[in-house]
Amino acid sequence: MTTPADREGLELARQIAARARGARPTTRPKARKAGDLEPVGDVLAEVIEQSGWSSRIGLASLLGRWPELVGPVNAAHSKPEAYVDRVLTVRAESTAWATSLRQLAPQLVAVLNAKLGDGTVARVVVIGPQAPSWKKGRRSVPGRGPRDTYG
Repeated sequence: MTTPADREGLELARQIAARARGARPTTRPKARKAGDLEPVGDVLAEVIEQSGWSSRIGLASLLGRWPELVGPVNAAHSKPEAYVDRVLTVRAESTAWATSLRQLAPQLVAVLNAKLGDGTVARVVVIGPQAPSWKKGRRSVPGRGPRDTYG
């Protein structure tokens, strides 16, 4: 089964291959002499810009440098989980680390916007650990189940 990311990747590869062969791109054409080949990096940068993927790719590269952004100690206890509608969601391994990262969130927004461009990240939401599900099987008993401090 292909995911939307797989389809986007295939489309990107097709556009790059077409541009490298000198074929007319599906978006705005760039004037150049016949027979001249463009460097793949230039073609890739132009396709990414025209597709509107630059902020997503920039964010993915920055999230790959997560320890650099939040420090190695914080990075060891948290991980970025999602980026939707300019909101970055980070999951912490405990409630104590979630509290600590919530205090760091405004600085993190400033760093990400400085690296990606103003307005790329509007907010950072820090969530605690995910509680295990005690409802397993057909014969689970309704009710709150075992109580403990999960998130």
